[in-house]
Amino acid sequence: MEEAREQAIISKIRTHIFENFQLSKISDDDLEAQIESMVKQEIGQEYVAVEQMVTIIQQIYSSIRGFGMLDNIMADESITEVMINGHEKVFIEKDGVVQRTKREFESQRRLEDVIQRIVGLSGREVNQASPIVDTRLPDGSRVNVVLPPIALCGPTITIRKFSKTPMTVEKLIQYGSITEEIANILRTFVEAKYNIFVSGGTGSGKTTFLNALSNYIPHTERIITIEDSAELQITAIDNLVSLETRNANASGAGEVSIRDLIKTSLRMRPERIVVGEVRGGEALDMLQAMNTGHDGSLSTGHANSTEDMLSRLETMVLIGAAGLPLDAIRQQISSALDIIVHLARLRDHSRRTMEITEVLGYEDGKIQLNPLFVFEEDKHSTLEKVSGSLNRTKNDMQQTYKLALAGKSLKV
Repeated sequence: MEEAREQAIISKIRTHIFENFQLSKISDDDLEAQIESMVKQEIGQEYVAVEQMVTIIQQIYSSIRGFGMLDNIMADESITEVMINGHEKVFIEKDGVVQRTKREFESQRRLEDVIQRIVGLSGREVNQASPIVDTRLPDGSRVNVVLPPIALCGPTITIRKFSKTPMTVEKLIQYGSITEEIANILRTFVEAKYNIFVSGGTGSGKTTFLNALSNYIPHTERIITIEDSAELQITAIDNLVSLETRNANASGAGEVSIRDLIKTSLRMRPERIVVGEVRGGEALDMLQAMNTGHDGSLSTGHANSTEDMLSRLETMVLIGAAGLPLDAIRQQISSALDIIVHLARLRDHSRRTMEITEVLGYEDGKIQLNPLFVFEEDKHSTLEKVSGSLNRTKNDMQQTYKLALAGKSLKV
């Protein structure tokens, strides 16, 4: 059966159901059975492969009770990101390449219905009065929605898909992001309660890397995770509390920010705090938490280099405490952070660990850094393909106090 004929059947049956069924009074199973019966009746004696028949039924059902054509896209595990710019333009990222699909929503109204269904699942609101919302799908995929008049091209959705299997350091080794030797070093850093900050650009794999590191935390500890949209998959820890922010409602009340959650978490007897990402004034609260007995905490932030991350942290802290002297801010950052891991997405779309750097302290008006590992390209690199490895520098590790306190040794 040709695609045009398939779409005509889907449109006809869907319209018939909307016009003649009381959808609120029919169960999911009964609806699916009715759809199957109507599809078979519509096709009649026409030959259709079983797989195509199942696809037609699923598309009709998902357009009524699911997320429409989004269901099929979300079921494709090779797709990592979905970008919808109005109901006619749907883009996906597959194997690191962004491409436009031939699929589209029937109308803007249908796209708006899907948005309301997605947002409603997590108890959030999005409307003209509050046109921006961050939420997540039941599988954990991160969703950002922007409505008109803010989005000029129509309702806009960006979905960062959520892997069904937790990211592990073993997978990072398999993907070539780090080596087994570096993985063992990072494990020791986590176990010895070094405060680790993961930096990188958009799509560089910060959350993925943080998730892998989190699973090195000893399972006997009490952990509090704080995120805009819950994505971390920490599976080995029983004493785990996951906190998620909440946007303000239509009247402007009820907002719960990352700053609020960090302050609350300090009263929950955490041994470590894991902050999914810092973007603003909450950086100050995170640094203070790291400086007040919550060693071993982890977080991420957007930056193009390790040095850039420090500058961005300074700016973030100033957002939260505008009157704080720059010297005091830098002192706070240098005493809170122990290790910075910088990630990047390279020209061939591969995600690599570019640098592992030790934060030494504050001296001569500058935060002192000690790079331990640096990514270097080798002779096999080309314009299309990056080849290289994360190599040990000649710098000795200097901050070994926490290692000694934890009874661990490390040759770095």
